[in-house]
Amino acid sequence: MVAMKGLRDCSGLAVLCFVLAAGWETVSGQIRYSIAEEIQKGSFVGNLAKDLELDLQGLSDRGVKITTEGRKQYFDLNFKSGHLYISERVDREEICGRSSKCLLRLEVLVQQQQMKLHEVEIEITDINDNAPRFQVEQIEIGESTDTGTRFLLPDARDPDVETNSLQGYHLSDNKHFSLDVQKAADGARYAELVLEKALDREEQAVHNLLLTATDGGDPVRSGTAHIRVIVEDANDNPPVFSQPLYKASVLENVPRGSVLVTVNATDRDEGINSEVTYSFRKITEKASQIFLLDPKSGALRAVGEVDFEESPKYEMEVQAQDGRGLSARSKVLLLVLDVNDNAPEIALTSLAHSVEEGARPGTVIAVFNAQDPDSGQNGEVTCSIPSSLPLRLQKSFDNYYSLVTDRALDREQVSEYNVTITATDRGNPPLSTITALSLKILDKNDNPPTFTQTSYTGYITENNPIGASILSLEASDPDWGENARVTYSLLLPLLPRGEGSESPVSSSISIHSESGAVYALRSFDYEQLRELRFQVQAQDGGSPPLSTNVSVTLWILDQNDNSPEILYPASRSDGSTGVELAPRSSEPGYLVTKVVAVDADSGQNAWLSYQLLKATEPGLFRVGLQSGEIRTARSVLDKDALKQSLVVLVKDNGQPPLSASVSVTVVLADSLPQILSELSSLSASAAAAAGGGGGAEPQPGLTLYLVIAVASVSGLFFSFLLGLLALRLRRWRNSPLLESGASGNFSGVPVSQFVGIDGVRAFLHSYSQEASLTAGSRKSQILFPVVSCTNTLTAQQPQEKPAPPLRCDDSNISNGGGSGDGYAAAAGGDGFVPVSTGASPPPSISTPGASSGLTDYFSLNFTSGTDIKIGLPKHFSKLLKPELEKEAQARHLQTEGETKQQLKQLIREFEMSMNGTGAANPPPPNSPPSDQQPGDGNALSDEPQNPPPTDQQPGDKAQTLNSRWPD
Repeated sequence: MVAMKGLRDCSGLAVLCFVLAAGWETVSGQIRYSIAEEIQKGSFVGNLAKDLELDLQGLSDRGVKITTEGRKQYFDLNFKSGHLYISERVDREEICGRSSKCLLRLEVLVQQQQMKLHEVEIEITDINDNAPRFQVEQIEIGESTDTGTRFLLPDARDPDVETNSLQGYHLSDNKHFSLDVQKAADGARYAELVLEKALDREEQAVHNLLLTATDGGDPVRSGTAHIRVIVEDANDNPPVFSQPLYKASVLENVPRGSVLVTVNATDRDEGINSEVTYSFRKITEKASQIFLLDPKSGALRAVGEVDFEESPKYEMEVQAQDGRGLSARSKVLLLVLDVNDNAPEIALTSLAHSVEEGARPGTVIAVFNAQDPDSGQNGEVTCSIPSSLPLRLQKSFDNYYSLVTDRALDREQVSEYNVTITATDRGNPPLSTITALSLKILDKNDNPPTFTQTSYTGYITENNPIGASILSLEASDPDWGENARVTYSLLLPLLPRGEGSESPVSSSISIHSESGAVYALRSFDYEQLRELRFQVQAQDGGSPPLSTNVSVTLWILDQNDNSPEILYPASRSDGSTGVELAPRSSEPGYLVTKVVAVDADSGQNAWLSYQLLKATEPGLFRVGLQSGEIRTARSVLDKDALKQSLVVLVKDNGQPPLSASVSVTVVLADSLPQILSELSSLSASAAAAAGGGGGAEPQPGLTLYLVIAVASVSGLFFSFLLGLLALRLRRWRNSPLLESGASGNFSGVPVSQFVGIDGVRAFLHSYSQEASLTAGSRKSQILFPVVSCTNTLTAQQPQEKPAPPLRCDDSNISNGGGSGDGYAAAAGGDGFVPVSTGASPPPSISTPGASSGLTDYFSLNFTSGTDIKIGLPKHFSKLLKPELEKEAQARHLQTEGETKQQLKQLIREFEMSMNGTGAANPPPPNSPPSDQQPGDGNALSDEPQNPPPTDQQPGDKAQTLNSRWPD
């Protein structure tokens, strides 16, 4: 066999290259090899790698693909040597039939650095592997046959071609017969037996002839047929066919047994000489297995499967012979009509089972070939995939397709695609073939972890055990494998400054790197740290890793772990407390002193309650449950002892509650002589008791200390009384209310009846004072002003600087209409006039000598439309109301600012008239009056209002305006 490398002849060959978007390339020119048929399997065909200039080291099963026409794969490639060799028996007669040239085309797909497609033609040369064969070996000739009559001898069949095919016939010697070989128009040779000498049946009834057919091969092959000539009676008319060519069209899926065509021949003879029988004269072996000719009727039937793909037409020659051996011949041409009985076939050439997400569009996933053995539209194939897939089909050339990506793939949306490729022909009805491919998307670390919440809040009670679990954080990563493995870690800011030190978060809490659980590394103290803010980072295991941070707030919850701390009365180092004085003439409800305590806890744990635990006289004193005020519960009796010892218990509202107690000593006396007298009698009694008991000496030191203390207190008391009395008398004399003019109705009414009101914020307890003096009386009653304070102070609440009583400034006069806002007070003498604006009535007012029911509220209507409400005691409003209304109508106010300024001017004029001065001297804004102390009851408070029940009695001289409930 000879290997031939095809020359590049651009004029003789069509250009086969289509440049593909996926990087394919077809190579022009052809490579042709020539082999003989019937060579052994494994025989060498050609050095394909060398001829195609392929790299042997790069050859692999995926590197080169060979596709052969037809259904058999006759050739294979040795990837080590690059040689093309025979893999199946090659029979030229089976592949090409009687064609003069037999070519097999191979398509070689090279997938090394660049995809290339080569066409290789393999010429199959014929060898003389078939001897001529005869089908019929007997003829009958009538004795009356004339000399020169020709008898067509049976043809010999030789499937070889050219010189290897049938070349001639030879007849054995016989005096009656000679052989004449004729050549048909198509080049085929056929033999005729010529009667040279008349036959005499009586002389010889049978003549045996030997007919030999030879081909032109080397060596020459031959076939013989024993021709038996039977001499019969005379039959001078051969059969005649109705037409020389019978042509019919038949569907390839015709049912078996169907009559395709019927041939007909007639004989004018009679009897047995006219009986015609039909037979095939010339037919291929394959056709003889498909078709059957009825010898009597001449009907040609299909007994096998008629397949257009096997052969689109069948040509055969039929013979009609009468009873005496005369015959005629005719041709039958069957055209097989194609039926769409073959679905397209998909052959995968290259396939990638996976692709990385984010791969650029146009990445090749698979290469395949789609063919349909049908013809015409039945063989036209179109391929498609579902439109929902992010892929597309790209036709390369001929019947080759590439499956490529149409857009970027995201594994988090779809991790695997089941691709169905549908190949459909254009037949009616169309047939289709479906091939399923599985494409996995490989993960890429393109997603950071995501927390389930935007921020986290945790709670833990103080005094927690070390290692206590606080909360769990959870983050997820939609990636896969190591890219989705999330680890947690703390970001390390510093804790808020505490006692002069800073502590990192890592020393207070820890987080489990795998589960995200947060644990406490120490026991927290609510009183030192209430809130802890930090950040947690969730990081995946990708390369490079991606991370996300989240803010976490940890709240420390309070526990009742602090007992109340008593601030007043303070205990000395020896455990004793100071002595409180109370007149024996005190009425029930007289304020003796107040126990002040705080609790370092917060909330309910800091709500304090007070109760009298022990007392010398249990019924004489009572303690305010919420205020801690010690008051007289009844009048002091003569039998009551001078010295009263009380034990007050302070208890918080925690669970369980904690408590503290304090001892208070109260001395009951109206004057210094009484105190000294009582002390003397007590000392004498004590001395007598001591003498009777053993003659102990009296203790003069205690008496001396008591005398000095009482004298000091009395001196301070009388000094304060004289100064207060002088101040009151001076103001009373200078007051225009004492004159008999228009203000004569105010005679005897102290100016102190005007009490300041703060209507914007919560009110504190306020205590007023009143002096009732009678000349020469020892029962004069003096009520001292008491500094108001809250019931409970918490250690966490900073001591705010108390705001002064509301003065005549812009911040205290407004036209608001909301409840609680817009109340103002104007300075006037010793007190304040309650003033309100808007539609809501002012809060209830408690003033010395006038209850809330004795206050008259009225409106000042300015010409500008401003409506300002003012509250005055009723015995003052009769005089002041007409004057204020007159002034309001006389003033033409246009703006809110003018209204405020004019209202302040009215109040200042009223103040000057009350003080008898020529000009008003209001204190500076936001500053308390000279006698206002920080912590007084009229101070503003920003605390929310939640007043507890009060223990104040109707007879109390200290009037409660409002109280403050602990937070």
